[in-house]
Amino acid sequence: MTSLTLYPAIDLKDGACVRLRRGDMDQATVYSDDPAAQACAWQDAGCRWLHVVDLNGAFAGAAVNATAVSAILEAATVPVQLGGGIRDMAGVERWLSAGVRRVILGSAAVRDPALVREACRAYPSRVAVGIDARDGFVATDGWAETSTLSAADLAARFADAGVAAIIYTDIGRDGMLGGLNLQQTADLATASAIPVIASGGVGSLDDLRALSALNHANIEGVIVGRALYDGRVDPTEALTLLDG
Repeated sequence: MTSLTLYPAIDLKDGACVRLRRGDMDQATVYSDDPAAQACAWQDAGCRWLHVVDLNGAFAGAAVNATAVSAILEAATVPVQLGGGIRDMAGVERWLSAGVRRVILGSAAVRDPALVREACRAYPSRVAVGIDARDGFVATDGWAETSTLSAADLAARFADAGVAAIIYTDIGRDGMLGGLNLQQTADLATASAIPVIASGGVGSLDDLRALSALNHANIEGVIVGRALYDGRVDPTEALTLLDG
């Protein structure tokens, strides 16, 4: 059985750790007003990576929750991948030099594919592409806009760029606890040589079992948010299951 990495999600809105439903900023549940403490809690539970998103930044197109991100980087010792509002090389360089292990380019990957290639050349293995899809088509700007570009076509653009990972999120499932879109995740992982991290919809250990049962060599990990915060998924049990 292929081992999978568990990425607990720390989504930042107005300095707090929240979870959204289907990416709707008006449907935010606040879970912690101390993101650094939350990061340490997931680290202490055994998680070996953290997935951090500046939600305000995703809409604004620039870092908004920089103070909270910096606090997480100072407090945690496990590697952090960060997305949300990183739209140019200055942003890439800023966060990688600040201690982020891997930056995630989402909207920028759609609008400025040359940036992805430049960043990958400058920082090998430290750039991921976030592909957030609504009904199979890529959404941008904090999911406020949906493009005419399919997830598979966007992934294909970067086949030879040196991207470290693709983070694939089904927006319709995100925060809804109804299970991952296994078929689309597997299809993307099959079509692309870039490792895929699944995201959007995990609601129980059974969802993680189903992903693990795919035993897909090109699915590298899974992001879990609301289910961890609500206690539906115990991090220790999840880590044991995903370690194969």
